[in-house]
Amino acid sequence: MDNRETGATPRGVSDGMRLAWLAVPLALTLMAPTALAASLEELRQQGSIRVAVANEVPYGYLDDEGQGQGAGPEVARHVLDELGIDDIEWVATSFGDLIPGLEEGRFDMAAAEMAIRPERCERVLFSAPNTSYGEGLLVRATNPMDIRDYAAFAERDDIKVAVLQGATQVDILRALGVPDERMTAIETNDAAIETLLSDHADAYAGTGLTVSQLGERSPDVEVAEGFEDPKVNGEIVRSWGGFTFPADAETLRDAFDEALTDYRHTRAWEDILTRHGFTQDDVLNAFRFETEWLCTARE
Repeated sequence: MDNRETGATPRGVSDGMRLAWLAVPLALTLMAPTALAASLEELRQQGSIRVAVANEVPYGYLDDEGQGQGAGPEVARHVLDELGIDDIEWVATSFGDLIPGLEEGRFDMAAAEMAIRPERCERVLFSAPNTSYGEGLLVRATNPMDIRDYAAFAERDDIKVAVLQGATQVDILRALGVPDERMTAIETNDAAIETLLSDHADAYAGTGLTVSQLGERSPDVEVAEGFEDPKVNGEIVRSWGGFTFPADAETLRDAFDEALTDYRHTRAWEDILTRHGFTQDDVLNAFRFETEWLCTARE
């Protein structure tokens, strides 16, 4: 997803989101009222819960009927049912409003696959990671140039890589030492396939989700097998997303976590992720770190 930054562990917010975040006046942030979170027992008694999404496909969004869809909402629906809460009031808001909304009591949890980052952990509670996504590489079918990683474009002068103009991948490639003349800028992700098939580039660099979706559109391209997430300054370029709760909702978060942990070991959970474009590597990487580590890891 190009509207999400894919940064070193555990980043996951785009530059635009970061600017929107910083645009919130500090005084307003400090003075914002904090409402007491509804307890798990209260939510069970009323049988309903307010769950926010940021309308981002495939992470969490509302369909035409106002129902939550995507990796976050579909997993949340199962877990909440296990907790005895079967009525979900879905709330669509902006990404930057998710944490303030939790703090102000406008919803009870968020299912937006927000990246687990230390500064966010100071304000809200996170579940165990539900998703993980990193980078990807789209190549022509059978990968005739045998390209397996981003570093190849710095090491070889016989290949070029297509990148979305202004996307994070440009900075990642530059950080790896790829010269600008080996990058071909395109205006949309949809142009990637034609760019490869017309020999204007030998591969397309994008997030794993984007590359996976593109790979399904044409038999003439494929996702590069054996691709590994690049490392910048020794850190893996990957994000881990989880469910988010108010800071005083430990009982709810802990109960949700227990059910989520069990669900993550089922084929049904894996099917939800892969159906929304997460790769097998993404699924496996969701287990790589625990929330406690992601909340304390230094960037």
